[in-house]
Amino acid sequence: MLEHIPAWLGRAMSGLRAGSDKLTIMQLGNAFETLDLTSPAFAHGARLPERFTADGAGVSPPLTWGMPPAGTATLVLIVEDADAPAPQPLVHAIVWDIAADAGRLAEGAIVADGSGDDHGDVGRNSYLREGWLPPDPPSGHGRHDYAFQLFAVGPGAGDAGE
Repeated sequence: MLEHIPAWLGRAMSGLRAGSDKLTIMQLGNAFETLDLTSPAFAHGARLPERFTADGAGVSPPLTWGMPPAGTATLVLIVEDADAPAPQPLVHAIVWDIAADAGRLAEGAIVADGSGDDHGDVGRNSYLREGWLPPDPPSGHGRHDYAFQLFAVGPGAGDAGE
């Protein structure tokens, strides 16, 4: 979609960004404990390797994390691009019902048919497709940072009527 615009237009839109204040994690305030989420494929703040973008294989990166807080029933992963030239961050992936003791998602695990195991259930990204939306920012728009956000959910959260 936006990746096909001319570079001159991307540069003209370089100041237009959703903003990190609109990331899901920022909307929740301090209502959660921090989980240590990392990837063996890239360092925090480093450029996302091409393999995980639309310019490469377009697979989701491997992710690992420590033990969630006591009482965690399940985990939810949301990946967003707050640098997208849009009113809200672009959602690259939503995965819920990840087993609390899973500790990791393997490379390529965020796919539409990945539900029903420790990898959880996969929701729709900003392009309204299930699975990983490989990053492909507009040419000339500048650096894009991707927020990989992991949330621990207690028992009963999300039950009908809540």
